[in-house]
Amino acid sequence: MSGLKVGLIGCGRIVQLVHLNVLARLPDVELVALAEPDPQRREEASRRVPKAIAFSGYQEMLEKSDVDAAVICLPNALHAEAAEAALKQGKHVYLEKPLAANLEDARDALQAWRGAGTVGMMGFNYRFNPIYQAAKEYIKSGKLGELVSVRSVFSSAARTLPAWQQLRSSGGGVLLNLASHHIDMVRFLFEQEVSQVWAQVRTLRSEGDSAMLELQLTDGLPVQSFFSMSAVDEDRFEIYGQAGKLTLDRYQVPNLEIAPASCDFSRLKPLGRKLKSLLSSPNLVRKILAPSNEPSYQAALAHFVAAARSNQPTRPDFWDGYRSLAVIEAAEESARTGESVSLKDDENLAG
Repeated sequence: MSGLKVGLIGCGRIVQLVHLNVLARLPDVELVALAEPDPQRREEASRRVPKAIAFSGYQEMLEKSDVDAAVICLPNALHAEAAEAALKQGKHVYLEKPLAANLEDARDALQAWRGAGTVGMMGFNYRFNPIYQAAKEYIKSGKLGELVSVRSVFSSAARTLPAWQQLRSSGGGVLLNLASHHIDMVRFLFEQEVSQVWAQVRTLRSEGDSAMLELQLTDGLPVQSFFSMSAVDEDRFEIYGQAGKLTLDRYQVPNLEIAPASCDFSRLKPLGRKLKSLLSSPNLVRKILAPSNEPSYQAALAHFVAAARSNQPTRPDFWDGYRSLAVIEAAEESARTGESVSLKDDENLAG
């Protein structure tokens, strides 16, 4: 079987740091086309992949290039439109989250995917991080006992944002850019849907850049989450059970900690001092936080390539993208009204 011919749509900062490198080294992949409207970014990408034909627009790329699959990394408001265009051309699609900027566009993308009969995979890459996979297995083992509650934080330090990330209307805000990952991770870890949402959204440096969410899962498990693009670099879950506590921290060493329900806290002090010493090195912190060092990008894209080459369904798919976005829209409604919002099953869309 020949390699999968891939067209890359969007060549922004993360693509330059991650996707180009990953796609260049994956076996069974030929990166044959690029689409990027910005001349400088298009030129930079072309220098790194000289054999790929460069286009200024993705429509032209889809019509004129011989691609089997599209990897879409555009600003959020353009996701659904580009995905629909690729699917209508019969292409397999790997779409960076979110599925769309609103549920109306998401439904159109979902319908296009179902009609195409090709692979439609969402870029919820953290599902492929070994930390979260190990945590899921530990939760399923029952060693935590009956689960009591969950807390999570996903935040970043204040950075200069591109214009589109500063306004909700163009797909910006912390809910679409960070919370979408943790909402999907909650569904992945606990294999349940979110049934109810309460939220508070704040604007500090850019529109909707901080939020507090309280979720309730279908079995009643409560999840409290904080998200911000104006705080500190942190990505953490704390899962409390009657028999102990599981902590996942993507930026700390070690990444997974298991604590029994009762413990001698004096025994934890040396570990705390060691961690503080390790993380006092600016070079180590920068290395941990660098997107290019996140292992799940390569694992997720490799999974997509394997699924596309065999034309087999895979997860996370566009339905997972839709469910994450439904929670986000419910959170936005809650923030506007001050009331908790119940989510509909949308069984007619589940497929």
